[in-house]
Amino acid sequence: MADARGPATGELAEAAEHRRRAGRPRLRPASNAGVPPREEILDAAAGLFVSQGLAATTTRQIAERVGIRQASLYYHFTGKDEILLELLTQSVRPSLQVAAMLESRCRDDPAAGLYALALTDVRTLTRAPHNIATLYLMPEVQGEEFASFRAERSQLQAAYGRLGRAAGHAARLDEALIATLVMQVVESVIHLRRSGDLRDSHAHDIATSCLRLIGLAEPEVTRARDGAVRLLG
Repeated sequence: MADARGPATGELAEAAEHRRRAGRPRLRPASNAGVPPREEILDAAAGLFVSQGLAATTTRQIAERVGIRQASLYYHFTGKDEILLELLTQSVRPSLQVAAMLESRCRDDPAAGLYALALTDVRTLTRAPHNIATLYLMPEVQGEEFASFRAERSQLQAAYGRLGRAAGHAARLDEALIATLVMQVVESVIHLRRSGDLRDSHAHDIATSCLRLIGLAEPEVTRARDGAVRLLG
């Protein structure tokens, strides 16, 4: 039984367990109410990585920007390499998943599939926090830690090549070259974002350019666009 001086040992243990589960309090209130801490960390890190680079960014800086203790960050990520890998993967995986769907559904209309994939990819890159895709060619991203991201990006590029080869009239171009050229056109949105020149209409403009690149005439481009809009709902 508890004495007059305080709670019983069992009650103390229960209170300690409650505090452990609740986690440490924030250094300051969350700036985005309702946003999970993991997403706050990703957003803060993206801003720092883009503005000052991976090497110059510390986990302490990321934690301070979120308003949490550095130790709390390690509950969600092992370090800044894992954070960057997650950000890079988020910028390519949605498009890769759509590519798999389109290749299975668009065997009879690969032009619509290519248009839909380019449109999806541009929109994915446009939504990526702080234009994180500007870091694709950063030296650190060529390391082994980011091999899975590079593999997924290569798979996406290959899908562009297959759809482009099936849809286009550029018989003199091989599939690998089509893949490289089309992906460069799509990723021009990264530079448009950085320069501040990005407009809503650019998504369709870029997708249209991809089809013209492989030799499609205007009526074919128009049909492909209409088909892509139906595919994507």
